[in-house]
Amino acid sequence: MTKPDQAPQKGGRRGGGKGDRVMVPPAEFRSYYGRPVVKAPVWTHDIAAYFFTGGLAAGSALVAAGADLTKRPALRTTGRLTALAAIVASTYFLVVDLGRPSRFLNMLRVAKPTSPMSMGTWVFSGFSAAAGLAAVAEAAPYLPRRGALGLAARALPTAGRAGGLAAAALAPAMATYTAVLISDTATPAWHAAYPRLPFVFAGSALASGGAAGLIGAPTAQAGPARTLAVAGAALELAATHGVEHRMGLLSEPYRTGRAGKLLRAARVLTAAGAVGALLGSRSRTVSALAGGALLAGSLATRLGVFEAGKASAEDPKYTVVPQRERLGSL
Repeated sequence: MTKPDQAPQKGGRRGGGKGDRVMVPPAEFRSYYGRPVVKAPVWTHDIAAYFFTGGLAAGSALVAAGADLTKRPALRTTGRLTALAAIVASTYFLVVDLGRPSRFLNMLRVAKPTSPMSMGTWVFSGFSAAAGLAAVAEAAPYLPRRGALGLAARALPTAGRAGGLAAAALAPAMATYTAVLISDTATPAWHAAYPRLPFVFAGSALASGGAAGLIGAPTAQAGPARTLAVAGAALELAATHGVEHRMGLLSEPYRTGRAGKLLRAARVLTAAGAVGALLGSRSRTVSALAGGALLAGSLATRLGVFEAGKASAEDPKYTVVPQRERLGSL
């Protein structure tokens, strides 16, 4: 008789009669009642869009501050207004996810340094106020020069510069806190990527902010935006490559399925945008096309990272196998 967990051995016994060979079927990674081991993120694609608009706001604020200090008014205006528009969009996506604005306000009742969510709320609030002030200052030339409005018109440029510099100081945290936030979850593909995701998001933010400058400013003033866009694209491509290939099994969700398609598209768009930015230093049309490609690549990167996290939470093997490997290495 063959034991239930054994199969008949062909050709008799092996190794001098050491017993039947045990044939173990390949492991199937299942959980109770077919449920995933960890709970999938409850966030919708509104949060993925929030990742993109937050990065765009941060990158644009950096471009605007640099343009202000180097006396490039058209690039400064483009950066400030893009940052404001991105902040408004971010607020919308955040409120849609939370359900009602009061929930965001409630998070401001506490400042908890160990909580990425709490710190992110304060960073977002401070950045929004500073970027908003800088954007409002762009209205100064259109205000009357007499009376109370005249006083405001004279004070706004100084206030706008202060707000722009404050927004630029907060921009690195604004660009990367969402990466820290998702890395702090139990979602396998996000948690494993915690050393690299902030660099992915930072590069994406720089590329998108520079891209907005390439689209909105004349080529004569777009030099800093061009440099920032190319540097951001290089950082984004390098960091994303690490996420896709240097995390063992947990890199797989970034290369397969919907996430893989999005990240491959992002790679092509970002690389094409960076090349176009370099070649379009004398062409407004080429610069604008390069900027559009960089913006699309940045959005695809954020969506790809979001989809990879969801896919890794839904498949139990991405939780079980790494845990077994860690236990086996002890």
